[in-house]
Amino acid sequence: MADYFRLRQICLVAKDLPRVIADMQAIFGVKLAYQDPHVRRYGLENALFPFGLAFVEVVSPIEPDSAAGRFLERSGGIGGYMAIFNCNDPERRGRHANGLGVRTAHTIDHKGFHAVQLHPRDCRAAMIEFDRTDGEEDLRGPYSPAGGTGWTDAIKTDVSKRLAEIIVESADPAGIGRHWSAIIEKPFAPEGEGGRIAADMTAIRFVKGSDARESLRTLVIEVADRTGIEKRAAQRGYSLADGGVEFCGVRFELRA
Repeated sequence: MADYFRLRQICLVAKDLPRVIADMQAIFGVKLAYQDPHVRRYGLENALFPFGLAFVEVVSPIEPDSAAGRFLERSGGIGGYMAIFNCNDPERRGRHANGLGVRTAHTIDHKGFHAVQLHPRDCRAAMIEFDRTDGEEDLRGPYSPAGGTGWTDAIKTDVSKRLAEIIVESADPAGIGRHWSAIIEKPFAPEGEGGRIAADMTAIRFVKGSDARESLRTLVIEVADRTGIEKRAAQRGYSLADGGVEFCGVRFELRA
């Protein structure tokens, strides 16, 4: 099996999933690819949207005391919940993280799919997941979180082209950057007070935050229709600031 490692999916948390589904499609011009029945066992419902060949997932608590619900309360609804990396060796990467003192929070096994989720408190800012779907070496091949096959029919890039980068904010951006670098085994390149990790597909940038909170605060989206996105977001009641749209607890930064 060939080695591969890529930041493929970001998970956000929201309370009103039907509204998110409608607004995500209307504002950003993407399509709903899949809603996973398996997440109900964790007290959640979800929706998955392709941004190019990467994904933005939104989960919503439907039962009290779910992990995502606790995150929503703890964070005040600010920040992304999880960064999900596809790789050929999730078990080994989980053991490597454990050796750094980062605990495993959960493992998931379905037919043809295995995932290791790391404890968010040990990761800082957001939970990290390593997972593998049989056949996902081909970026248009099977992808279990999106229902296996058929998800490519939902790819739509005439408005939003792709998820290009995520931005993590911290009072110690270089420190958390080096921490994530050690966990995911990718080099950290310092830039000013923070720095960058060139994870395949989607880069990770670490910047100085405005307070002590650490959060996955921004998704950078390459777009073809920035003006249209901003207009539709404003019409639907979302704030526009710093070159982006405040949506689902994060800033969708629009990059032409």
